[in-house]
Amino acid sequence: MSEVVVWGLGELGCVFARGLLRTGHTVVPVLRDTDVAALAARVPAPALVLVAVGESALPGVLAQMPAAWRACVALLQNELRPRDWERHGLAAPTLAVVWFEKKRGGDARVLLPTEIAGPGASMLVAALSSLGLAAAHVAPEQALAALAAKNLYILTTNLAGLRVGGDVGALVTAHRALADALLDDLLALESALFAPQPVEHAAARAVFERACASDPRHACAGRSAPDRLARTLAHADALGLALPAVRALAQSSLNDA
Repeated sequence: MSEVVVWGLGELGCVFARGLLRTGHTVVPVLRDTDVAALAARVPAPALVLVAVGESALPGVLAQMPAAWRACVALLQNELRPRDWERHGLAAPTLAVVWFEKKRGGDARVLLPTEIAGPGASMLVAALSSLGLAAAHVAPEQALAALAAKNLYILTTNLAGLRVGGDVGALVTAHRALADALLDDLLALESALFAPQPVEHAAARAVFERACASDPRHACAGRSAPDRLARTLAHADALGLALPAVRALAQSSLNDA
């Protein structure tokens, strides 16, 4: 049986861990109090190290990733771009663009098939498929395009939700002008953050529309929305991007506070 390290056992980490167990792998968890160096000494050659922590915790985890594990890392975070793993010296991690939502106490809800690329893709596709969750093994360039499109969906809906609340069905009907303005801004942001990898705007917009149509009752803003806005503004400032719709939304949120 191959050993798979799962670093972070939140809702997503537990879903993947369950699928990995069902497909015959030994799951080795990394928890908050785990001595990672000692664990790496005991498990020096895992088949995969699935990093399932949140976006804000990812840089710290990658910074302390044991050398023996660095060649078999898999990532599944939102707001993920190549610079996030390249700055930590990871050349080609497995990438899982997760399109299902899992809330505590509930079943996973699928919006679109999860797209996975990289050395561990077949393993993770099999794990999700064993749970009845749609997943596909894709080429690396397709996974990068999917990452940009997923970022566009998450950021547009979360940021709009700070202003209008509600669900994505209402966003693309009653608040279409706001959605389109944010889409324009956030496509500019993703293009800058993914450079030199091109972001196909029409294709990313099409994924946004499909995701919204697949679950129109999906709430726009979750508890992470304010942090996503802060990170978006920080990226815009660092890159010198205007992002007028995002900045107007941020100012409006400040005025309402």
